[in-house]
Formats: sequence, structure tokens, C-alpha cells
Amino acid sequence: MAYFDNGNKIFADARAKHYAVGAYNINNLEWTRAILRAANETKTPVLVQVSMGAAKYMGGFKFVRDMVADQMDAMDITVPVILNLDHGDYDAAMKCIELGYSSVMYDGHKLPVKENYARTKEVVHAAHQRGISVEAEIGKVGENQDTNSGELASVEDARAFADLGVDKLACGIGNIHGIYPAGWRGLDFNRLAAIADAVDIPLVLHGGSGIPKEQVQKAISMGIAKVNINTEFQLAFQDATRAYIEAARDLDKDHKGYDPRKLLLPGTEAITNKMKEMIEWLGTPAVA
Repeated sequence: MAYFDNGNKIFADARAKHYAVGAYNINNLEWTRAILRAANETKTPVLVQVSMGAAKYMGGFKFVRDMVADQMDAMDITVPVILNLDHGDYDAAMKCIELGYSSVMYDGHKLPVKENYARTKEVVHAAHQRGISVEAEIGKVGENQDTNSGELASVEDARAFADLGVDKLACGIGNIHGIYPAGWRGLDFNRLAAIADAVDIPLVLHGGSGIPKEQVQKAISMGIAKVNINTEFQLAFQDATRAYIEAARDLDKDHKGYDPRKLLLPGTEAITNKMKEMIEWLGTPAVA
């Protein structure tokens, strides 16, 4: 039977020993299998996560939980797997706690500060009663190609959220979700250093796709223990699928090139290969 690890010991070890574990978003069955395969073949722990939008697309949080668990059993996955809600609101976080996700990220940055604190405290209480890990966000991670849409996390917020009992802390340090535009100024390592000095819980880098390798590895050396990757895999999937179609392999009726299992295979394999590359970047060690 599949078992979801809450990841607390894994991420504490990652921060202490200056490596990181990847957090990879799933979007469908192929995405899930590609990510689990890469983790199993490299014998490294993995955090599989789903956004609210992707969960809705796939049929709901329960379906996602069941699908991941079923695939872990079917694929004989032997490495630790953490199942996480990514950027969930209060209702989504509580639902995933009820369903038995092993980790939830509650994102209340749009709420007034006092309400955000209160809701985060409720999520932490409900999750910890069931041995579930909680991640919170401080500052604002920017959005696709817009370097002005984010805000830097403050040291004061880092201390306040750590005092609420969150297990991991995502920091806005100049990172953005999606594609980084030309002229991006890079990560603010001074702010990261101040936050890392202020709190000792594992820190999280969202928007890991597209950040140069040397910056990712420097951030890891300073306290980042979890790096979120999504766009990197979407682009790899797109490139491989486009190459398959542009080569007219989908038009090969003699070999059933139109079969969706064949049509989606190059993109699925590209995700696995890209993830193995990212594992090397992060320095994630193999489990015994």
C-alpha cells in the first residue's frame, strides 16, 4: 500500500546538509508517472504536488490522491513520496488535510495580515493533529514574465510565521512563477541571508524553472531546502511533442502514430529526463 511521507525530516536534513528536494507539479496521469519514474530510477525522495487548478482539471483532490497512490503501487515506487497541495486557499488546505495529503501549502497572502495569521494558525493546528506538514508563503512570488508583480519577504514575517508553527517557509526573493523575462535582476541573496539567519526551518524557492543553475545552488547553500519546478517540465513536454508532430509521426497510420499513448510518450519521457537533470542541480542524495 502506498504511503505518503510528510517530508519534515527530509527537508530538515536538506537544510542542515545544504541540498534540496524538488517539488514537481502534476497535471495528468503522464505527468505523474514521469515524475515518479524519475524519482524511483534515481532513488531520490520526491514531493509530488498539485495546484487547485490542476486538481479541478483532473477531477478533484480525492482523485489526485487516489491516482498518485495507485500509481505508486502499480510502479512499485520505493522512495519517499510527499503529496502536497500547492498554493491552496483555506478551503482547499482543509480539504486536503481531511483527505490525507501529507503536506499542504496554505497561501493566504491576499488576505489582511491578521486574517492570514489566524487562518494559517488554524491550518497548522488541523494539519499537525494528523501529522501533516504545512508550508506558508511570505512576500509575494511574482507572476509569469512580470518582475514587478512580486514583493520581497520581510524578516519580521519570517519570524512571525515560524512562530505559528509552519514547517516550511516559501520566500519572495525576486523569484517569479512561469517564464523569466529578459532583464530579470536575479535573486536577492541579501534578503535570503537575512531570512535564513532569522529562522531555522526549511526555506522554499518557488518559481525554480528558469533560474540559472549557479543561483539555484547558491540559494540552496544559504538555506533553501525545497525547489518548485513546473514550467521547466511544461516546456520540455511542449518541445518533445512539437518535434513528434513536426516530424509527422502522428500521421503514420501503419504504426498507429496517432495513438495518444504514442503521441504523449516523447513529452512524458522528456519530463523524466528533465527531472533527472534537476535532481543533479539540487544535489538530492539517493536514499539508502
